[in-house]
Amino acid sequence: MTNLYEHIQKSSIVWMREQGKDIKVKDWIIPAWEEDRQDWDAVILGVPLSRSSISASAASEFPKAFRSAWELFTTYYFDEHVDFRGLKVADIGDARMHYTDILQCHKNIEAAMDSIQHHFPNSFYTSIGGDHSITAPIVRSLKHKNPDKSIGIVQLDTHLDLRDLSQGPTNGTPIRQLVEDNIVKGENIYNIGLHGFYNAPSLIEAAQKHKINIISLKQLRKQGIPALIQVVMEQLQKKVDFVYLTVDMDVLDISYAPGVPASTPGGMRTDELFDLLFELGKYPSITAMDFVCIDPHRDNKVLSTVKATTYAVLTALVSRYIHIKTN
Repeated sequence: MTNLYEHIQKSSIVWMREQGKDIKVKDWIIPAWEEDRQDWDAVILGVPLSRSSISASAASEFPKAFRSAWELFTTYYFDEHVDFRGLKVADIGDARMHYTDILQCHKNIEAAMDSIQHHFPNSFYTSIGGDHSITAPIVRSLKHKNPDKSIGIVQLDTHLDLRDLSQGPTNGTPIRQLVEDNIVKGENIYNIGLHGFYNAPSLIEAAQKHKINIISLKQLRKQGIPALIQVVMEQLQKKVDFVYLTVDMDVLDISYAPGVPASTPGGMRTDELFDLLFELGKYPSITAMDFVCIDPHRDNKVLSTVKATTYAVLTALVSRYIHIKTN
């Protein structure tokens, strides 16, 4: 059996957990090294890499900020009047990063995900970045573990992430890497959230060449979130064996998420993102997800972006609890 912590290090933030009727998220998520079990419903991996970001970024600090925010949230979800503490969730720790070698970091991320799949084969995998370059090695690992299965991707993003690879595997290239390496077919990728002036013609041409499905923010609002997600997931589930969800928090408008390196005006509202994640959480074919490109150092004093991302992660998890775990 492989050593889980060969490519993973335990989190530096470990909360003193309390018991009782009213608990916080910090009391609910359990460090994996404290309990010897494999039946976690979901496992969380921090991926503190931001050296591969095109924009100056301290997204590597977000896994720590994410864990620090757990004390601000309870396990009771008022919108659906449900306490989701029955969902068994473990904090695995952080993938080990090389100080200077980005390619080695990506290899470590892939190895960490290989190990997690080995130790927790039936868990829902949640990765907390880090910049968007982390998506490629994570999906590679999923494909490595499931070579005969096809993968779909739902990408919530303001950008296509199809930049040319001549400048290396940056946070602007993960989708292109996966398509050109035949890990995921372009026709099985659905990008939701594009708007404004942030994608060059060459990137649109690349998306068309690879038959990537583009759903603009304008189209999302016109069609409505429940109807659109139903169409997307019904199409995907006819074509692939499982789906990966990647959420670049720059999909949000800059007023809602000032703490992302590539923040833009004209983006999604937080309530729209939360509704999207709640709808996507209904589908068991989504077996893993990541949240990327949150820089706590760029955030405002009240930590709007850190809190919004934590809320988003919890929304996806509580939706799985309501629609999958309890049904």
